[in-house]
Amino acid sequence: MSPLLEVSGIVFAHPGGADVLDGLSLTLEPGERLCLLGPNGAGKSTLLQILVGLLVPRSGRIVAFGRERRAEADFHEVRRRAGFVFQDPDDQLFCPTVAEDVAFGPLNLGKSRREAAAIVEATLERLDLQHLRDRITHKLSGGEKRLVTLAAVLAMDPEVLLLDEPTNALDERIYARLVDILLGLPQAMIVVSHDPHFRRMIGTRAVALREGRLVDVDEASHADPRIEARATGHDETR
Repeated sequence: MSPLLEVSGIVFAHPGGADVLDGLSLTLEPGERLCLLGPNGAGKSTLLQILVGLLVPRSGRIVAFGRERRAEADFHEVRRRAGFVFQDPDDQLFCPTVAEDVAFGPLNLGKSRREAAAIVEATLERLDLQHLRDRITHKLSGGEKRLVTLAAVLAMDPEVLLLDEPTNALDERIYARLVDILLGLPQAMIVVSHDPHFRRMIGTRAVALREGRLVDVDEASHADPRIEARATGHDETR
């Protein structure tokens, strides 16, 4: 089977800054749960945004779902097929209620209101979030918002998930629930996470972003945090 996402030679710098990504290459295969680690500012979130066309690299090649993507119009399809869960749920949740937020994506994909309502019910039931259906979104806890954001993305039936620090500020109950949900999903995913325990539970492969490029990491070795720190170039034990 062909890779779902494949990038090569990606170079990116923020305006007036040094290169954050410097010749980076990455492949995501079907069914793979790829964990991405690295120190703050290494470019992890930047890479996810490049994959869906929210940021444009200075050079490099992006192939998504079997087609090379260059122009903004090329990425419209990519953003339908790759669901991006941002690090801050408040960047994605803007409708008055949970049901309306989950329905927003299907409606924008051309579903009728009846079809969208059915998708909302099925998605919330699948994630065991029916009790949040009519809640006011901005009054949810941070963990509840994160699960609702995931529900809103899954309602669009993406083929790939891009998750940026999904365990930030979660209590133990919602943390465990998120792990169960992700392990039960068929989608391939790229997960940015600083949490080695979480990565070991869900990941099938791990890579570290170091000096603008990716290197493979053996997550089994991360019982000693100093090993992970050296892999990411962020060894605070020195």
